[in-house]
Amino acid sequence: MAWKLDQSPKLGKLFVAPGNAGTANIAKNIPIGVNDFEAIKELVISEEIEMVIVGSEDPLVNGVHDFFLEDPELRHVSVIGPQKAAAELEGSKEFAKKFMIRHAIPTASYESFTADNLEHGFRFLESLNPPYVLKADGLAAGKGVLILNDLNEAKAELKTMLVDGKFGTASAIVVIEEFLAGIELSVFVLTDGKGYKVLPTAKDYKRIGAGDTGLNTGGMGAISPVPFADNDFMEKIHTRVVVPTIEGLKKDNLPYRGFIFIGLIKVGNDPFVIEYNVRLGDPETEVVVPRIKNDLVEVFQAVSNQTLNTIDLQLDDRTATTVMLVSGGYPESYEKEKEIKGVENVKDSLVFHAGTKFKDDKLVTAGGRVMAITSFGNDFKEALKKSYQNIEKIHFDKMNYRKDIGFDL
Repeated sequence: MAWKLDQSPKLGKLFVAPGNAGTANIAKNIPIGVNDFEAIKELVISEEIEMVIVGSEDPLVNGVHDFFLEDPELRHVSVIGPQKAAAELEGSKEFAKKFMIRHAIPTASYESFTADNLEHGFRFLESLNPPYVLKADGLAAGKGVLILNDLNEAKAELKTMLVDGKFGTASAIVVIEEFLAGIELSVFVLTDGKGYKVLPTAKDYKRIGAGDTGLNTGGMGAISPVPFADNDFMEKIHTRVVVPTIEGLKKDNLPYRGFIFIGLIKVGNDPFVIEYNVRLGDPETEVVVPRIKNDLVEVFQAVSNQTLNTIDLQLDDRTATTVMLVSGGYPESYEKEKEIKGVENVKDSLVFHAGTKFKDDKLVTAGGRVMAITSFGNDFKEALKKSYQNIEKIHFDKMNYRKDIGFDL
């Protein structure tokens, strides 16, 4: 997002909190946490910042937008991201499920459980066919969803989540839902609370291992647009999911100015909603944002002014792909501060930094997911070929990446 905002002639100064070695090249990194609202306030006032774009879910669920609205010194600042009440669409799986049922949005059937009705949860699991889907109700950094084939294992995990607090307060409530078999994709919508724009579709790859095996990660790669999302299927998504979601927010009086990430699964030829996120997803953003031709500052100003319907959204017709380079051992324990070499040799691809920093003037790793290599092509195969060719030029100790992004398309 910082890369895209930096291209706008309307941009004065750009600040990123907390930032990384990539954003340091185009913005001023500010070492404050995303939930430190008082420090954010000080920065906004001292630097006369006019717009705050919230990238991650935590501060939205914790009410950063409301914090600005309730403070006389901050009220005039545009905030891109929903208010706390609407952010519950991501903050609580149970809230999201009730919202979908209330507005007749297609989703898997489900029930919610707490430690008090654990036995009822066991009986509900017995009534389902495997695999069993268990979701921690609250935010668990993308790790709160378990899909298990064995009934006894599912019961044991339900007990671990509810009674033993496997995910802390996030799993005080657990949603169990029927398993839907199909292929997943994501649709992004930007809304100003009145109108909306449907952004490009994307498909990401969450598992660490080839063929979608192994542990879930924050995402190992993505492709946009999704080849199987043809006009007929997109029309179904629009009429059955997008419109009822936007109208549902209005009916429920949930103030929303920002992105809605709709995680979908195509079952047969019908779309079902798996989850909502209240921000751009990752690493889908690294293929969605590069395909938007518009000035992003101008688009966000329209969101703030509730004039989004006046914007003519222009998209690049080409396919964008991204491949994530990760630290060895990720998503479990891994070492940091490995020197990264060869980034300057990348040609015809975009390098988006994630877990990077500078140490003694050297570029080093600073997280599990280190950088995403995004490329354009006439189709996903051509784009991926470029990404993989450029990855050959980049090196750091124990570097790992998926070599089969797009294998299921």
